[in-house]
Amino acid sequence: MDTAAKQSPPPVDAPGSAAYRNLIMATIGFTLTFWAWNLIAPMSGDYKERLGLSSFQQSLLVAVPVLVGSLGRIPVGALTDKFGARLMFPLTSALTILPVLLLIPAKNSYGAMLAVGFLLGVGGTTFAIGIPLVNSWFPPAKRGLALGVFGMGMGGVALSGYFTPRIAKHGDNLPVLVVAAALVVYAALAGLLINDHPGRKVPTDSLAHRLGSAGRLRVTWELSALYAIGFGGIVAFGVYLPTYLKTWYELTPTDAGTKAAGFALVTVIFRPIGGWLSDRVHPAVVTSVALGVAALMAIVQAFDPRLDPTGTVALLVMAAGLGTASGSVFALVSQVTPQAKVGSVTGIVGAMGGLGGFLPPLVMGAIYSAKDSYSIGFMLLSDLALAGCVYAYGRMRNVRRDE
Repeated sequence: MDTAAKQSPPPVDAPGSAAYRNLIMATIGFTLTFWAWNLIAPMSGDYKERLGLSSFQQSLLVAVPVLVGSLGRIPVGALTDKFGARLMFPLTSALTILPVLLLIPAKNSYGAMLAVGFLLGVGGTTFAIGIPLVNSWFPPAKRGLALGVFGMGMGGVALSGYFTPRIAKHGDNLPVLVVAAALVVYAALAGLLINDHPGRKVPTDSLAHRLGSAGRLRVTWELSALYAIGFGGIVAFGVYLPTYLKTWYELTPTDAGTKAAGFALVTVIFRPIGGWLSDRVHPAVVTSVALGVAALMAIVQAFDPRLDPTGTVALLVMAAGLGTASGSVFALVSQVTPQAKVGSVTGIVGAMGGLGGFLPPLVMGAIYSAKDSYSIGFMLLSDLALAGCVYAYGRMRNVRRDE
């Protein structure tokens, strides 16, 4: 018998080396561009002092790149459907280099910093490039974990928060130069090593039509709502947790920052766990349980427990729930969204997740100013998470891709 005939074909659900190469490159690119996207926030205190900014002006300076990056995912996701990640990843990474470098001449002008912050939002759009790329290379049985691993690139924001001010101690412009150099190297490597899947379907209709088509899908807005709760909760706590810990528990800025970094680390770790679980259990069930856990911990925190240990445990378990939900929602995206529309839907869902993180801090701050308590804010969070828990289990388990 011929030797070749004895060899069994590789299993259909086994991704090859090209799949893992693209996953690694996408995750690295996501991490680097998110670091660039968040370059202003860690240094905002210095900008406030240098430029004599009010608290509102400082908040606006930090918010501009985040808002632009979140909204920019909508067109970038649709463009990725059309032109592929092979073009979009190196192009977007290269375009991010310019605003990064412009931070140097702009640092002495508030207006210039706002303009550069607007351009820096480009770095926050790569999420909508990586999801359809990874989704196309991995079979359904492996897709949840792969998307979760890619999602760990959101840790670039945490890396920026930790390393940027420390690098800046050796020179004001050094963080900018380091990130710009890393992006140059990455853009070159991405152009060589990232490939679109050979079976990728290229849409022939216009950008506006594809966005409109994605927007008309009911699942787009259902997924957006779930992601706004999960990832929006992560963004909200990333922005507001240090303030909450300093105000309510009277921690020093260093201690508050350390605990907030721990919260962020847990969300990053649990995102791929959410994807891995979604490969074994329906992602809607994983999302439901994860949001249920987050809701329960929000209720615990609403009763203002002592920080050590009850409050710390409640916040870290809440982080695990929100991180898990963020990973499982995008496993759900891959199950219920037509392949040719994954980029467009991802753009909208990702945008809503980013935007979903900015209302809660405003609400928490307003409630504390009015009531001198955060309890109502945590109860509102628990209500939202519980609503997502019920909806994910009751509705999203039964959604099929042809809807």
